[in-house]
Amino acid sequence: MATILVTGGTGTLGRQVVDRLRTDGHTVRALSRSSEPYAVDLRDDDSRGLDEALRGVDVVVHCASSASPRGGDDRAAAHLVESAVRARIPHLVYVSIVGVDRLPLGYHRTKRVVERMVEDSGLGWTILRTTQFHDLVLRMLEGATRLPVAALLPAEVRLQPVGSAEVASRLADLATRPPSGRVPDIGGPEIRTVRELADVYLRATGHKRRVLPMPLFGKAYASYRRGDQLAPERAVGRETFEDFLATRKM
Repeated sequence: MATILVTGGTGTLGRQVVDRLRTDGHTVRALSRSSEPYAVDLRDDDSRGLDEALRGVDVVVHCASSASPRGGDDRAAAHLVESAVRARIPHLVYVSIVGVDRLPLGYHRTKRVVERMVEDSGLGWTILRTTQFHDLVLRMLEGATRLPVAALLPAEVRLQPVGSAEVASRLADLATRPPSGRVPDIGGPEIRTVRELADVYLRATGHKRRVLPMPLFGKAYASYRRGDQLAPERAVGRETFEDFLATRKM
């Protein structure tokens, strides 16, 4: 069995990767900013804690990420790659996003920069791109429906949400295989408009809101309208948004 380090090991995706790998009998180190004994901030220039966490590791699964404008994902990845090279890690697995090479958004551009770091690292590597998680869609809809009368949602935008547990299972499987380069994307089973997803959410919660489509402008919105965030040929997930909501206390 392998020794595997999972960055972002306490996050929505990372903790599920950790659980799956441990269930399969692997020795797993969950690295995050507050998770002892591997409490490391990847953005920190001091590499001693990261070097220690990587000692004796066979595979790294890089799930740590932040959508904040100050997230510093590229800086964190640079530190991780440098330390992994020093430790001669045989395999680095990275989870990215469908459309990072098409959507003109800062977060997506940064994810593409990180992909290139991994590709150019000299390490064995695997990159998996996914569509949006159900969790992210839920947070968006919760925010949009806080207004007492109406929910303002972007018009003509489609999403293909996927279950984070399914992505975690795929990452755990990839971590136990040889480096595979860029593997096929993973997308949710259905492509639906934001309006349709909002209707599902409102029925599940019993909220009464008018849903008002809000036309937006700019290159990013045009990219979303084109479907650059979708992977229709890779609709391999099984959990629908309804399935996801049914497992939660709404």
